[in-house]
Amino acid sequence: MTKMNESAKQILALLPGVDCGGFGGCGHPSCQACAIAIAEGGSVALCPACDSGAVAAIAEIMGVEPVEVEDKVAFVRCAGTAAAPERFVVCKSCDEAKKAGVQEGECKYGCLGVGTCIERCKFDAMKLENGRLLIDREKCSGCEACLSGCVQSIIEMIPREATNFIPCSSKSDEKETLATCGYGCIGCGDCAMSCPKDAIEMVMGNNVAGRYAKIDYSICEGCVTCTVKCRKKIIVDTLHDLTQAKEEVALVRCVGGALGSRKLKKMGLETCADVATVDLDGNDICEYSCAGLGDCVKVCRYDAITNEMGVAQVDPDKCVGCGDCMRACPRDKIIMVPYKGVKQTACTSKADPERRLEVCGVGCIGCGDCADNCPSGAITMIDGNPFIDHEKCVNCGVCTYVCSRKLIAERVVPEYNYLQMDAIKIDDQEERKW
Repeated sequence: MTKMNESAKQILALLPGVDCGGFGGCGHPSCQACAIAIAEGGSVALCPACDSGAVAAIAEIMGVEPVEVEDKVAFVRCAGTAAAPERFVVCKSCDEAKKAGVQEGECKYGCLGVGTCIERCKFDAMKLENGRLLIDREKCSGCEACLSGCVQSIIEMIPREATNFIPCSSKSDEKETLATCGYGCIGCGDCAMSCPKDAIEMVMGNNVAGRYAKIDYSICEGCVTCTVKCRKKIIVDTLHDLTQAKEEVALVRCVGGALGSRKLKKMGLETCADVATVDLDGNDICEYSCAGLGDCVKVCRYDAITNEMGVAQVDPDKCVGCGDCMRACPRDKIIMVPYKGVKQTACTSKADPERRLEVCGVGCIGCGDCADNCPSGAITMIDGNPFIDHEKCVNCGVCTYVCSRKLIAERVVPEYNYLQMDAIKIDDQEERKW
């Protein structure tokens, strides 16, 4: 190796000093070799782990103009657990795991969870936790050593100051993505279409049905629009509160179910999906009620749903509107409703009034008093249940007064914050009428 001259020694003192084993972005086997290369005329920004201050100091040593550099950190475009943690635990490298292959129900585009990248990180910035690869942004130097260790090519360098992240690189179609990962991008493109700066691109691979969203950080301004518009609510936003930045929340269209839920359990049914396969006719159970066995609770990533007295209950303050619970409910008892203080009716029974009274003491009996007395004609009875047109509703309160079952309820929500108003184009004066 070429001997170090005085300039190389001074440059070496400015480098991180933790050799990346030849895997770093500089392309040299050691910091010493990198320092010599710079001293011999290489780029003063050859080491990607050097911040702007170090690069400016190196430029001064070399007697050249400083170059502008962007401080970057590694980011994993996967938020799920390892594809097959039980099977891959015996693998010695991610390359070996990839050769072993993934099976049906496992994501073939996500993190393999073996940790080859962790071995290459000399700054202790990476770790596996419950099958997920996590990066400590404070410890990450931006050396890029982890990039070459990722056989899935899901690690990228992003600006350290970035605030919005899309942690998925799956190119599977929507059906496969939903089946393999609750955190996966379904490629709907809503984020890209709504971005005011066109900073999001939908990336598609060759000969695949799916695509995923990718942010161009040279354009992104870190606004809340993509976070609000994301159907799956997987876009990470470190500036804004996702529980407030939302257009819709889930509503369970059932207010009773305790008796029915207990009977279903006695019948040996363990999941809502099991109930959907059974003919309940002849049983003293409401055929239209929430089964209360928790399929929706299991898939909720935000702890927004609980089972209370045999029926699922949604906490609208915790709900982010991702719709995972709606997709998990085999009986279609969950719908998405506007995140406003609007009135809702939580019953979908189509049975005759006598049958409803037999199986449920709190559900709608289809009397129609609410519709008959609504002064704005906002309520229509369909299959014996009131449906409210929120465009016509003037929030007068008559329906809640005349409902003998006290079934019609008004959701009380906190004031929209200005970020959400701006993102979903809600006029402040228009909003205040609610």
